[in-house]
Amino acid sequence: MGDQPTILSETYTMSNGVTTPRLGLGTWFIDDGDAARAVRDAVAIGYRNIDTAQAYGNERGVGEGVRTCGVAREDLFVSTKLAAEIKSYDEAVAAIDGSLARMGLDYVDLMLIHSPQPWKDFRGGDYAEGNRAAWRALEEAYRAGRLRSIGVSNFLEADVENLLASGTVAPHVNQLLVHAGNTPTDLLAYCAERDVLVQAYSPIAHGEMLKNGEIAAMAERYGVSVPQLGIRYTLQLGTVSLPKTANPDHMRANAEVDFVISDEDMATLRGMRTQDYGEHSVFPVYSGR
Repeated sequence: MGDQPTILSETYTMSNGVTTPRLGLGTWFIDDGDAARAVRDAVAIGYRNIDTAQAYGNERGVGEGVRTCGVAREDLFVSTKLAAEIKSYDEAVAAIDGSLARMGLDYVDLMLIHSPQPWKDFRGGDYAEGNRAAWRALEEAYRAGRLRSIGVSNFLEADVENLLASGTVAPHVNQLLVHAGNTPTDLLAYCAERDVLVQAYSPIAHGEMLKNGEIAAMAERYGVSVPQLGIRYTLQLGTVSLPKTANPDHMRANAEVDFVISDEDMATLRGMRTQDYGEHSVFPVYSGR
């Protein structure tokens, strides 16, 4: 990797033996027209883990970036997510086909169910049966080799248990909102116990962490930026960190996390409760539900 930050070459191994880079690029809010360039920039810096979703509306651009970045497909780890509204087998089968076609890829490395409930009813009704149906479609695509691993996102313990009770493949990943100020300690422990790798999205709290004086003071002690501290925190929790940016300077800085947060400071960060996402609170995942 030459002069690239060491984190970019570090991996975790999932329960099925597939490896995934510890640091990835999130692409939420990156327009389809800008996504290919963002992916190519990230890959040039050394990123090998790219995360998108049907809901982001940029799968086409992300796929183009993956195909044109100049790095062999098998050296990249590409994730997407089944739209949260899809809670039937037939819809899920069609949506998996749709993602692969839009991206122009023969396979993706990871596909997740984006949420246990449709967004308009986030943490609301009972969609256990619909999740089982969608999971069956993911399991079949996994067995067919079109998905190298499968998982979930925003799933609580009961949601995961629902799939474990009826499924033939245990989720390899649960992608969760994790950052200093929002550390779901019990859920992280449960996932570790079940050998489900956690991916942390919004490790910088969708930017809100930049306003936190206590975190800023701690970052200064380490001689790092607030985003770097936030990303390092999620890595030391044992999660894959997925900071989102289309800015190459930020991509570079986000990978400069070759420092260690002390146990004492980790405990402080773990104990923080700051869940005010300002204008972003309109999004279900930041609503505190």
